[in-house]
Amino acid sequence: MNNGTSTGAAHPAGGFADTGALERGYRKATWRLIPFIFICYLFNYLDRVNVGFAKLEMLDALHLSETVYGLGAGIFFVGYVTSGVPSNLILHKLGARRWIALMMILWGGLSAAMLLVTGSVSFYVLRFLTGVAEAGFFPGMVYYFSAWFPSHKRGQVMALFMSAIPVSGLIGGPLSGWMLAHFSGGQGGLAGWQWLFLLQGVPTMLLGVALFFYLADSLQGARFLAPQEKAAMQAALDADEQARRAGSHAVHSFSAVLRNGHVWMLGVIYFSIQMGVYAINFWLPSIIKALGFANPVTVGWLSALPYLCAGVFMVLVGRSADARRERRWHLSLPLVTGLVGLLLAANFSHNVVIVMIGLSLATMGTLTGLPMFWPLPAAFLGSAAAAGGLALINSLGQIAGFLSPFLVGWIKDRTGSTDLALYILSTVLLVGAVLVMRMPARLVNR
Repeated sequence: MNNGTSTGAAHPAGGFADTGALERGYRKATWRLIPFIFICYLFNYLDRVNVGFAKLEMLDALHLSETVYGLGAGIFFVGYVTSGVPSNLILHKLGARRWIALMMILWGGLSAAMLLVTGSVSFYVLRFLTGVAEAGFFPGMVYYFSAWFPSHKRGQVMALFMSAIPVSGLIGGPLSGWMLAHFSGGQGGLAGWQWLFLLQGVPTMLLGVALFFYLADSLQGARFLAPQEKAAMQAALDADEQARRAGSHAVHSFSAVLRNGHVWMLGVIYFSIQMGVYAINFWLPSIIKALGFANPVTVGWLSALPYLCAGVFMVLVGRSADARRERRWHLSLPLVTGLVGLLLAANFSHNVVIVMIGLSLATMGTLTGLPMFWPLPAAFLGSAAAAGGLALINSLGQIAGFLSPFLVGWIKDRTGSTDLALYILSTVLLVGAVLVMRMPARLVNR
């Protein structure tokens, strides 16, 4: 233990004589870190996908096609993918507090600057630069949590953290719809879609400043924890790392990450999850509008329903996965739920009730797949390999962020419908579910 304070010996199951200090430490860390990081991730996701609501006005105002929108929505992820690994390696060197604060200030400013878009070129450039600025945030947070919570705690922690995604939809849908309607008259010389980018980008910059002063760089630097609590938590992390090193499939360097077939398979699985996620995020408002709802406020409230269902489902599945120490079924079954939802939405595209049920199932399944995925690589990537390995897997998955919205937009321009795209995406989710079950249980069930 790092500070020399004894709290009792760790045994292989991760138990400690001073379990009281350990549980107090986990409870304090959860309440101190998760709510604030949750809010940061909520705005991260709003800034990433609010273009889906801005599209309802922006395309007509700027005379852009569905294909141009899909490419612009997706080109964000070209910047994201190319910058993900170096950004996380810089975070490992500089510390989370400085690097993440800087990232938030930059991407918030770039997101607000989207109000200056005048055509396809400026749309592409700003989306690309925003992707570069955001690239390190999510994998950085996954890496950051691994320095506070052992493997068996991360399922629920990740579910709480990533419930910001459905909450961003739950809040962002009605809020974005209200902004478009309220500012439709062009107040202050700006259109409703321009106000949307401005009012959702500026708070991110302010949060970045607050994060610099609020976040602790490490467990040992956390002033809100007592010495006994730090010692117990560090001992749990040390025991977790020793158990990982004892595993025959453990990975302990970035060069080993690049040679490991399981890492690349996880990248493909994450790609399949994100194909479904970004189809929902970027096209849900448009699909609902196509059902006959022209009022943006109505579209906003209806788009919140699938995210509400997803938020509840995500937390329940996360608790179940941690309680049972089981990861594969808790990931593959949500993916199957997602593909069933997409098939319902495609096959009954003129039935409002069934389409909404299908979209709710699709959102529940795909979004729950995100937090259920990340304990898998964390279970066998050693601390030295985690920063680069998690960023590599995240970058591979985020290729879907480019391909998915572009594919849906291209198909809609040529067929007049998103049905074929939903069939393709459901097939991709099926491939992901099958690959999950091919991962060795002994490797990921921790």
